[in-house]
Amino acid sequence: MIEILDPTQLARARDTGALVGDILQTLKGRAEAGTNLLDIDRWTKEMIDRAGAESCYVDYAPSFGRGPFGHYICTGVNDAVLHGLPHDYTLADGDLLTLDLAVAKRGVAADAAISFTVGGTEPPENTAMIGATERALAAGIAAAGPGARIGDISHAIGTVLREAGYPINTQFGGHGIGSTMHQDPHVPNTGRPGRGPKLRPGLLLALEPWIMADTAELVTDADGWTLRSATGCRTAHSEHTIAITDDGAEILTLPEQARR
Repeated sequence: MIEILDPTQLARARDTGALVGDILQTLKGRAEAGTNLLDIDRWTKEMIDRAGAESCYVDYAPSFGRGPFGHYICTGVNDAVLHGLPHDYTLADGDLLTLDLAVAKRGVAADAAISFTVGGTEPPENTAMIGATERALAAGIAAAGPGARIGDISHAIGTVLREAGYPINTQFGGHGIGSTMHQDPHVPNTGRPGRGPKLRPGLLLALEPWIMADTAELVTDADGWTLRSATGCRTAHSEHTIAITDDGAEILTLPEQARR
């Protein structure tokens, strides 16, 4: 079932989305060479608790994972692109770090992800991959609006990624979100325009283009959660939660400085 939020729920979604965006921006500012992934997880828990919110991850136990996730944020480094389980790893200069966060507050969830380079050395490969996912995300958002269809969003995202030269995996993609984190409809990162469910005001979608440099094949870590590129190549991931409105798409997970 596709959930449509009422105006009261949408107001709560804006509040939750702002929290997610601000936490991610704070973590980006604190993550540096020498930071441990477990510290990032601890900082995330502290900020969620301080805001009176709830983690969507800590007790999450879907069919594609191994038991409850047990942590508060997904942390992917270099070849780890999705569902990265925080562990005892110390970040190094030049690492490509992806942070993916979903939080619920007052009964409404929001989900976002950012990728960035740690430290002062940014390999050109990192810059290209992060830029491609950010452009694809912007294209997907631009394609969303009342009367458009899910396939229009998927087509817009996929066009940018293909033109940038990256393979596209369709096992995991964007999704509906609202009173729970993962809902229908599924939003693949490539597709045909004019296909799929029609977008309606009040629908929340988490759009998340993600790529691997030279493969579309994933492998799962021994931890049962972390998904990595099969070739060990670098990866990147960008995500926003958006609300479909009468005027188009409203981005809910922008950090404070972008909302001014």
